[in-house]
Amino acid sequence: MHHIYFLQDLSLVMIVAGIVTIIFRQMKLPVVLGYILAGLIIGPHTPPYSMISDKTSIETLSELGVILLMFSLGLEFSLRKLTEVGSTAVIAATLEILLMGWLGYEAGMLFGWTKVNAIFLGAILSMSSTTIIIKALDELRLSKERFAGLVFGILIVEDIIGIIILALISGFAVTGSLEPMQVGGTIVKLSAFLGVVLVVGLIFVPRLLDYVAKFKSNEMLLLTVVGLCFGVSLVAAKLEFSVALGAFLIGAVIAEARQIAKIEMLMHPVRDLFSAVFFVSIGMLIDPQQIIHYWMPIAVITLLIIFGKILACSTGSFIAGNDLRTSMRVGMSLAQIGEFSFIIAGLGMAHKLTGDFIYPIAVAVSAITTLLTPFLIKWSDPLTDWIDKHAPESFHRYMDAYSRWLGTLSERRRSNLGMNLLKKWGLQIGLNLVLITAVFVGAAALRRHVAEWWPNAPGGDNGVKAILWLSAMLLSLPMFIAVFRKLQAAGMLVAEMSVTRAAAGQNTTALRGIVSTTVVAAGSAALTLLTLLLSSAILPSRKLLLVLGLALVVAVILLRRAFVRVYAKAQIALVETFEQVPDGHGHHGHDEEAPAPLPALLRNAQLLTVTIEPSSWVSGKAISELQLRTRTGVSIVGIERAGQNIVNPGADEEILAGDQVLLLGTTEQLTATEQLLQELAV
Repeated sequence: MHHIYFLQDLSLVMIVAGIVTIIFRQMKLPVVLGYILAGLIIGPHTPPYSMISDKTSIETLSELGVILLMFSLGLEFSLRKLTEVGSTAVIAATLEILLMGWLGYEAGMLFGWTKVNAIFLGAILSMSSTTIIIKALDELRLSKERFAGLVFGILIVEDIIGIIILALISGFAVTGSLEPMQVGGTIVKLSAFLGVVLVVGLIFVPRLLDYVAKFKSNEMLLLTVVGLCFGVSLVAAKLEFSVALGAFLIGAVIAEARQIAKIEMLMHPVRDLFSAVFFVSIGMLIDPQQIIHYWMPIAVITLLIIFGKILACSTGSFIAGNDLRTSMRVGMSLAQIGEFSFIIAGLGMAHKLTGDFIYPIAVAVSAITTLLTPFLIKWSDPLTDWIDKHAPESFHRYMDAYSRWLGTLSERRRSNLGMNLLKKWGLQIGLNLVLITAVFVGAAALRRHVAEWWPNAPGGDNGVKAILWLSAMLLSLPMFIAVFRKLQAAGMLVAEMSVTRAAAGQNTTALRGIVSTTVVAAGSAALTLLTLLLSSAILPSRKLLLVLGLALVVAVILLRRAFVRVYAKAQIALVETFEQVPDGHGHHGHDEEAPAPLPALLRNAQLLTVTIEPSSWVSGKAISELQLRTRTGVSIVGIERAGQNIVNPGADEEILAGDQVLLLGTTEQLTATEQLLQELAV
């Protein structure tokens, strides 16, 4: 009978969610709020009784929803974009998370909550909602504005910091405390996991998907992608991280694949189904009595989010060199909390670290701020105009002076080729150190398992340590060699930059040699110390270590070129991954009937404006339903509706009566389209 009750509960969830979604669509309200309301309606706290008989099954499905939701957010994440957003995203996101984390903690303590509840409240308040912001900007037709690009960049950095917060919170959930050593160990383990998944994933996953795509089977592609999603989520869970972490990371890796447009299209229905269950399950946890009881904290936290996030993100954006209008738009777009906050709150509740009231408060605050988000975005320009009008002259002079100074500083940085090279090499050294750390952390984790699998290993535990240490060193040798070569190059560059011929005269060569040697020696000493620290759990006895060290030296002498070739191939594979052009339209592509390039159209293009009459067959239909490109070759490139211009509308945009539709095509194509509209008019 269990399967009957499960089917009954799932049917109820889907039916109520569907009905509420239709109503919210008609009212032009965020659908996410509809899902939460549906959960509230059928939940155990809504009279007369709970409609769900088996909450465990629904919670299991909602866990799948978390995985697929975070995976989809990873697909929206672009490592290419991360390299483009620059300092604005880093400064604004860091300032926002620090300020909101502190405000949340202080607010929790002011309310008289426990320290743990206050810590979780700070973490909940520090994250904005990627899903809600993307939907709001799309609905307002602002997703292609410059400030929207900055907002997406801030969300990317937020997601990265959020993953770190999630990992630390997960460790806190397991041990019940956050000791400095534990935090350091968690960050090291997390960095190793991030490095391996991203680097190894970027080398192998796009090539795997290229191979699967050759079969031209959507089923195979979908199963492969979902398999990768759940597989990496399982690995994250085994390492005591959140499953959401693994799902997000593999999503970010797959986002760099050539097939990303098709993968997003295939994943949308799957994600929408399970994320609906996730948000419904959130609504089921809401106790209206608690919301009424905690109305004051809800009101205070809502105000903290609105004013705190606007202040932090606007200030961070301006500090990074953006004008006041752009900065205000950025700040007022990010004043809400969403899915990441729900996951953090759910984690605290699942491990019984927080009170039952935290989750309903987070959901209530999210609902209020979600409703306000579109209005805040619209009000950003009027508020900026008001500030421009009423601000004192000294404020404007300061703003202009700071912008000019920052522009000059940025120009100097761009023109400093030596510093740019050092930054690039520093990042490469850091990445290699992360991979080395991952290898040794993995070897240390394997130690107890190897002892269980191989109880009669030669030399006992010392022999197991020797095997693991030697294996870790051999696996890490390509990275060690790469780090040493980068240190040599950096030493030569630092020597060249710091010792000028005008100042050193005939001693230039000797002094540069000393500086270069010092840099290499210091770097090598630090690398040796790091290796010893990482090896501490698997270091064999001194005598055995001496023998292994000699064997390692021989391996380096004999296999050095082979190691260099392996590393070079891996580096080339990474570069190829980032340089490949995604199929279709890449991220967020909407045009489902995009045609191949038409040189003749580009040479002979004409524009024609057509008014849609109420009796036209076109009225009320989506662009994809018209199939004008298939029928006549004409493209709809713009719509003027009630004074609002919609440029390059998506395939799902509806054509309404009274619209002024701008068509692009040759003279013959435009004539044929006019005739088609007249012939099919009703």
